[in-house]
Amino acid sequence: MYINYELTLSLAFFLTKNLKVVQEYDKYTEEDFNVWKLLFDEQMQQLPTIASSSYIKGLENVQFKNSEIPNFTAVNKLLQEATGWKIHVVPGIIETLPFFQNLSNQEFPATTWLRKMSQLKYIQEPDMFHDVFGHVPLLSDPVFCQYLKGLSKIALDYIDNANVLELMARVYWFTVEFGLIREDGVVKIYGAGLISSPGESLFSLSSSDLHRPFSVKEILATSYFNDRYQVQYFVADSYQQMYDALDEIRTEIERYVAEEIEVKPA
Repeated sequence: MYINYELTLSLAFFLTKNLKVVQEYDKYTEEDFNVWKLLFDEQMQQLPTIASSSYIKGLENVQFKNSEIPNFTAVNKLLQEATGWKIHVVPGIIETLPFFQNLSNQEFPATTWLRKMSQLKYIQEPDMFHDVFGHVPLLSDPVFCQYLKGLSKIALDYIDNANVLELMARVYWFTVEFGLIREDGVVKIYGAGLISSPGESLFSLSSSDLHRPFSVKEILATSYFNDRYQVQYFVADSYQQMYDALDEIRTEIERYVAEEIEVKPA
């Protein structure tokens, strides 16, 4: 199936700027609730042993259940108490500027629609299960939230530089989406792209040959795949290590700019 992503992005940006998009909870269908439960149950068969303890604790903090699609109003109240963050409803993929503006305002952009039963194993555009189940629990972790906000500040400082934005995409991709973390000597998953994927979550942990130590320079020099599993994953020692690396990220970005190093997009 062909999707005009340029049109999709333009429409989403228009809607975000001109309409107040909200979660219409009473519009969810029986199929929506069944999809949420099936996806939730499938992931929870494996996540307790392979996911970061902060993510598992985050699930408890935001009170996610298999029987209930999260109500953003209730979840936001819990997040506000924990870290001051909240979910910001968007119609779909949004452009780079509003995305990083949201993060800088401690608002995580998330859709409200769920995939259909026929799309349980694969969907091209991230849906609510990825955005909410994958990302939101870690928004109750203060250090991880500081890292997210720090990334957004760097990106906004270079918002008109496509080369830098590609570098920031790499950092975001290999940490927030597909990052691994070492806890008590054991490698666990925390990136939302892994948390919400039954296949890649296990694949990412299947061999130590796939693992690279968290390295700002190496992440910036590594392109990623958005249509298949990654060939390497970066393992952080802690979220504090990632937060402490923000200064190095900025310094390396400045070097790329000063030396006019070209970066090929994914």
